[in-house]
Amino acid sequence: MILVRFLGSHTTKLDCDLEFFLQIVKLTFAANKKDMSIVAIVGRPNVGKSTLFNRLIQRREAIVDAVSGVTRDRHYGKSDWNGKVFSLIDTGGYVVGSDDVFESEIDKQVELAIDEADAIIFMTDVVSGVTGMDEEVTKLLRKCAKPIFLVVNKVDSAKRTNDAIEFYSLGFEKYYIMSSINGSGTGELLDDLIKVLPKEEEVEEESELPRFAVVGRPNAGKSSFINALIGENRYIVTDIAGTTRDSIDTHYNRFGFEFNLVDTAGIRRKSKVKEDLEFYSVMRSVRAIEHCDVAILVLDATRGFDGQVQKIFWLAQKNNKGIVILVNKWDLVEKDHKSVKEFEKLIRLQCEPFTDVPIIFISVLTKQRIFKAIETAVEVFKNRSKKIKTSELNELMLPIIEAYSPPAYKGKYVKIKYCMQLPIPYPSFAFFANLPQYVKDPYKRFLENKLREKFDFHGVPITVYLRKK
Repeated sequence: MILVRFLGSHTTKLDCDLEFFLQIVKLTFAANKKDMSIVAIVGRPNVGKSTLFNRLIQRREAIVDAVSGVTRDRHYGKSDWNGKVFSLIDTGGYVVGSDDVFESEIDKQVELAIDEADAIIFMTDVVSGVTGMDEEVTKLLRKCAKPIFLVVNKVDSAKRTNDAIEFYSLGFEKYYIMSSINGSGTGELLDDLIKVLPKEEEVEEESELPRFAVVGRPNAGKSSFINALIGENRYIVTDIAGTTRDSIDTHYNRFGFEFNLVDTAGIRRKSKVKEDLEFYSVMRSVRAIEHCDVAILVLDATRGFDGQVQKIFWLAQKNNKGIVILVNKWDLVEKDHKSVKEFEKLIRLQCEPFTDVPIIFISVLTKQRIFKAIETAVEVFKNRSKKIKTSELNELMLPIIEAYSPPAYKGKYVKIKYCMQLPIPYPSFAFFANLPQYVKDPYKRFLENKLREKFDFHGVPITVYLRKK
């Protein structure tokens, strides 16, 4: 499981001062002596940082593409070498003096990653040689008193080995030649890297925390929602749709709640997806839904519960995930005393027959009801994990079934004698009958509604099976 680090921050403004935030980060890490070491991978765009990241964590977590600027947010993973476990941070390419809104935000993320890290892997590219951007990264790294490992990537032939000599000009005592795409040279780097990492006390194995995936259309406010919750600019936020590309975990541990929040790329209609990069981003978002416990569906109140949002909703429902609907940007909507009820009624109409879903009206900008959203998501997770004793289930359901038995079919009467909850992660119930093939969907929905009346499964899909007695 990917290890995700949470950096506490006492700031409340989303546009907090960078220097003040760095001080908070230092204090936070000084207090957490038992946390494992952190290694940051930095460098200019398109030198192979994400490829190395994926190789070291042994999972294809970060999107890799020949186009520069693919990675934007800090991406966290866990790696180990010779029994030494450490956290790894993948960062976007560092560019100085760019007018691109993304690149300026990426630079801030790189600087934060450098400040977090105990050691830094500085990646360069032998094909391009030493560039002005490499020199700018070198200037940035000289300001920090941390072990720095200069890696010359894409060295996959003897000729390129000789070409790497020019990287001595950057002023580092040693460099490591490597090909991150096939793994050659990583062993020597990791051998030296783990020698400089601080020794730490034994850390208990990470428990399986609940996973809450924040999903929705592009530009609905998913990254802003997570930033507001954790109190720091953890994810890049712009007005441009498609800013987030990877699905990235964040460990949340506040106010008695502990879980992993997963920020995902916005999901658009297939006809709108033109780039390969966006295709992979959408696939990671779909995978995040498939692997989460609760899907927090964020929608833009100014656009409503449109067709694409409904598809995301039904994708989560089909995968038996807990669902919480957050109507964001509620402060931008003209409303009166009936607006909430009317909007909620419209959403539930589109959600039929699964209407037992919490709907919360929030504003990420003003932080209105964002913590209520998290409290609700935790409650939905508890409902999804609920286990009901077989004796209690039969005691409550069998009298109801006897009073309202399934309709006869072609003169044959169906008798349900027993029921039980199946031992799987989400609420599923088996009802044993003499003629299960004659029980139709309307009666299954009747059983589901009675289960919801007797037990709290708010926000969780229920599956009802009829089996031969």
